[in-house]
Amino acid sequence: MTTEILRYSAFTDDPAGGNPAGVVLDASGLDDPAMLAIAAEVGYSETAFVTGGDAERRRFRVRYFSPLAEVAFCGHATVALAVALAERLGPGEVVLDTPAGEIPVSTAVDGTGAVRATLTSVPTRSRPALPAERDAALGALGWTAADLDPALPAHVAFGGNDHLVLAAASRARLADLDYDFDALAEVMRRYGWTTVDLVWRESAELYHARNPFPVGGVVEDPATGAAAAAFGGYLRELGLVTGPATIAVRQGEDMGRTSELLIEVDPRDQRTRVTGQAVPVSGASV
Repeated sequence: MTTEILRYSAFTDDPAGGNPAGVVLDASGLDDPAMLAIAAEVGYSETAFVTGGDAERRRFRVRYFSPLAEVAFCGHATVALAVALAERLGPGEVVLDTPAGEIPVSTAVDGTGAVRATLTSVPTRSRPALPAERDAALGALGWTAADLDPALPAHVAFGGNDHLVLAAASRARLADLDYDFDALAEVMRRYGWTTVDLVWRESAELYHARNPFPVGGVVEDPATGAAAAAFGGYLRELGLVTGPATIAVRQGEDMGRTSELLIEVDPRDQRTRVTGQAVPVSGASV
């Protein structure tokens, strides 16, 4: 039996940019080892598998696998999947039942003819990182406390998965990322983090981000929608958003795969809305 695997790059309008994701629209006949094997063969940070659902109701069950393990939620693969569905079913609303919970996604065609997707995360939360958590991550990254922005304290933020948020004091510090892959993976497994969300604040409306993902077998994600959703909760928890706001997160620049993520944060709503495009890269069957 062959399985059709679609490949999209998310949070970009350029197939050479953004974060590529695999999409399997019919995984109903695949068991866990088969999905993990496909994700490993595809080699992207995540592949989304539609394991069931109802096209007429536009509701689908979805699971996400990295090359090494299943993850509860993946934002860029969700955007890729939503665009793939919109191209086949037409734009509009879909609901995805994921291991992290229900994720509504709306798709629309913009003035250029591109499909844009907006996912609404599960309720977010954020708490200060414990000193031991922060220091273990800093050690694996080769950073010190002096490399951090004191105005943006370290937190563990949740938007479907847990992410450690560390804010760099300068753009140069963010750009100089050369970490101990195995050591950081061990720290992340110990504390249950999916990525480490490294950010630098250019302005209140624009942040730059990098996301190491060694627990998934990937050095770095060029775009991380789940971390962006969690980061929205972080900003809300710190009181940095006082009214409904749209904030840009630029990621992947230092990898040569620039990604643009837009997050909508409302202090009265625990959820974050994350918007981006996705474009086909290629298709294949295995």
